[in-house]
Amino acid sequence: MTALFTHDDFVKHEVPLGHPEAGIRIKKVLEHFDEIGLLGEVSMFSPDLPSDELILKVHESNYVAALQQLVPEEGLIRLDADTGMGPTTLQAAMRASGAVVSAVKESLTGSHKRGFCLVRPPGHHAERAQLMGFCFFNSIAIAAEYALKFVDRVAILDFDAHHCNGTVEIFAGRPEILVCSSYEYPFYPYRHLDLEDVNLINTRLEAGTSSLKFRNAIEETWLRPIEEHKPQLFLVSAGFDGHREDPLANLNLADEDFQWITKLIVDLSHQFAEGRVVSTLEGGYALDALARSTALHLGHML
Repeated sequence: MTALFTHDDFVKHEVPLGHPEAGIRIKKVLEHFDEIGLLGEVSMFSPDLPSDELILKVHESNYVAALQQLVPEEGLIRLDADTGMGPTTLQAAMRASGAVVSAVKESLTGSHKRGFCLVRPPGHHAERAQLMGFCFFNSIAIAAEYALKFVDRVAILDFDAHHCNGTVEIFAGRPEILVCSSYEYPFYPYRHLDLEDVNLINTRLEAGTSSLKFRNAIEETWLRPIEEHKPQLFLVSAGFDGHREDPLANLNLADEDFQWITKLIVDLSHQFAEGRVVSTLEGGYALDALARSTALHLGHML
């Protein structure tokens, strides 16, 4: 079976009224999974918190300490134009990283080779010493560092509409980690969009990119590097904000495109990684489209 990692902490993380990255995202997805019978087909796991040592493999100690000191006793504080913090925020961010680490551990040493982490806040914009874009800790990067205890080569595949600036900043020049990212260009986060390295694959998509152009771009830019890298584990930053209904991006993808890319990744995992895939939720802010698309994503990992 495929494992599903989630926790109440991800709903408890509060944001300002009207903020798109709200706890209703998790509730809506779980309700849809239940309605279509998907919850009965997965093994549910409650993730642990990651160790401080593991977080500090990715993030600078001064940055982590500063975040811990900023946690308010009550209310919300604004840390940048997009990102706020409440009393439960840092716990949720740590738990999100713990979920991906737990899923990797289960994939590599347990009985569930594939896992989906239904978490928030997202993580792929978080750099070594910089929060941004709703993100505090880079969960996928922390999990990749953990995976290197067991394997020699990892691929991180990111199909969020926004570029994974944090992930590429952390892993530039690290040949054991291949990072393939598709994203609307030019677009937020407006940094590291053109960072070039042998292990960084940038797939730039114009605003309005439709299904066929998206699929062709992925095949043309991702397949050869993945085949050459021969990853022993696939980690996926699964962003669904490329959907045509999403309010925070300008791509024109449909539900079926997320099913297609999931099938592609699973097929590649059977070719190179004994079927091992761990995916974590990043963006996706149109609630109905998010629920449908994540269901297709998880359903195809079964």
